[in-house]
Amino acid sequence: MTDMHAGSYKEAILFLVTAGVVVPLFHRLRISPVLGFIGAGALLGPFGLGRLAEAHPWLSAVTIGNRAEISHLAEFGVIFLMFMIGVELSWERLRTLRRLVFGLGSIQVVASALVIGGILYALAVPLAASVIVGLALALSSTAVVLPVLAEQKRLNTPAGRASFAVLLFQDLAVAPVLFAIAVLGRSDGADVGSALAFALGQAIVAIVVIVVAGRLALRPLFQLVARTRSPELFMAACLLVIIGTALTAAAAGLSMTLGAFVAGLLLAETEYRRAIEATIDPFKGLLLGVFFVSVGMNLDPAQLMSAPGAILGLALGLILIKGAVIVAAARFLKLSRAVGLEAALLLGPGGEFAFVLIGGALAGNLVPEEVGQAALIVTTVTMIAIPPLAVLARRLGKRMARGQLGRARAEPVPDKQQNRVIIAGYGRVGRLVGEMLTRHKIPYLALDADAARVSEQRRLGNPVYFGDSASADLLRRCDIAHARALVVTLDNPRAVEAVVEAARAERADITIVARARDARHATALYEMGVDDAVPETIEASLQLSEAVLVDVGVPMGLVIASIHERRDEYRAMLKRKETETRSPAFRARRTVGKGLAAKGGEAGPAKDEPKPAIKSA
Repeated sequence: MTDMHAGSYKEAILFLVTAGVVVPLFHRLRISPVLGFIGAGALLGPFGLGRLAEAHPWLSAVTIGNRAEISHLAEFGVIFLMFMIGVELSWERLRTLRRLVFGLGSIQVVASALVIGGILYALAVPLAASVIVGLALALSSTAVVLPVLAEQKRLNTPAGRASFAVLLFQDLAVAPVLFAIAVLGRSDGADVGSALAFALGQAIVAIVVIVVAGRLALRPLFQLVARTRSPELFMAACLLVIIGTALTAAAAGLSMTLGAFVAGLLLAETEYRRAIEATIDPFKGLLLGVFFVSVGMNLDPAQLMSAPGAILGLALGLILIKGAVIVAAARFLKLSRAVGLEAALLLGPGGEFAFVLIGGALAGNLVPEEVGQAALIVTTVTMIAIPPLAVLARRLGKRMARGQLGRARAEPVPDKQQNRVIIAGYGRVGRLVGEMLTRHKIPYLALDADAARVSEQRRLGNPVYFGDSASADLLRRCDIAHARALVVTLDNPRAVEAVVEAARAERADITIVARARDARHATALYEMGVDDAVPETIEASLQLSEAVLVDVGVPMGLVIASIHERRDEYRAMLKRKETETRSPAFRARRTVGKGLAAKGGEAGPAKDEPKPAIKSA
């Protein structure tokens, strides 16, 4: 048996210690762990304590010297990240985001590369080197930006979607740039056009093979593994798919991350999607930590201190150039200024692919050494700045949203239109109601108290207006006297009751359909005079019942009939309960269309009470 040396595992042990200390500490301090990993890499790397190891040999035990091994593990961190992005994205969502991906993303990459490359060429850098460095610095950091957005729970915000779309296009753009660098580096006067065309053809064939093989083999593979009920085998299958597709893509000249991303897209359409996410997420987190440590290891404090003004100035210039391009592109695509500014601060810094592109160009003697090294250290410095820039972007976004509040209040009152439906609340539920009304060509207008949501929906062409739906004056301005119906979709029960009370006081005969929290809340709303109350809990139960009945083989027609029958029984039961508990005072006031006090409690807030906060889902 060969001797085991602890030094062989030194880098792995140091990383695990770093993860065990950095993540809990930075979570407690409410600081992104990304900064902790980068700082640990700078401290433990060859330019930190490693520089003192010769004078103090004992320091070699706590420094990371094997940069090549760390770099290989770091690359897998980005590969696993892109796989998870593919799993969460799906082809359908990719089609939905195509305008941002191929519109905003292409404008950002091309325009940023042209500006940066033009500046370098004006400074007497060779043309090929200017183009390569310009493209490398135009890219942003998927590995840092997405975890930061996920930590802030902002991936699904407009700025998060825009940033993700641009990052996705950048990842797709890496492949042809790598082709060009590889071909230029080994052309030696050969026909560059033919070599590049051959490389592109090879890449297209590889993508087609991955997609076709994935569609044919992935679902049967996971069905076979799932039948074993072995978590270990399931994990092994997941790792096999990720690494296998990544290596297939690399063999065809594509980036390994692109191959893993395509594999994720294919698995997103299977029933094993959630189990795969749960299995791979811990690997992704650990390997991304290794990536951030490797980024920190490339930071040479001595080089930074030798010319801090120049390096920081170049870093600031890079962020400003890319940020200005993104803001202009966002406005061109009719995105809000808040979205453009947030995306600019997130995507202005450099990214991990700059190390790959410039490293390959340096190896092929396509970029002068001093230019390449300066670009790499500027990229590292800007990547370190991403977490604080993300915090700044979030604060500026909130401030601009408050500015939008004033503009939303100034939105002109909608024109009068008879037989129009009024929707109170335009969150997820309200939007679906609006879409169904549009499908059946029934005009509507919606009211919402979220200024940012109102601004976003109006940019999309939806008739949404800012305001408190419980305001009698606003309801009158929306011409409730001639409205066909009122749909209340707010998720706050007190707010729903306040809107119903205000609407009934304005018009006794209008049809009101309201969202209810549960059966008790639905009964209270029937007491207040709504025509239909839809309890969330009951509807969810009916939908679950419908699904299970169909899945176990009951004919669809019988299922739909029984569900409708049971829904009618619930509605009759709730209305019967409402009739039994209604007070004489309520009947007298209901006949004139006012008041609506229910026996045993208030129907809405008293006049002296503050109005409830209205929030729509």
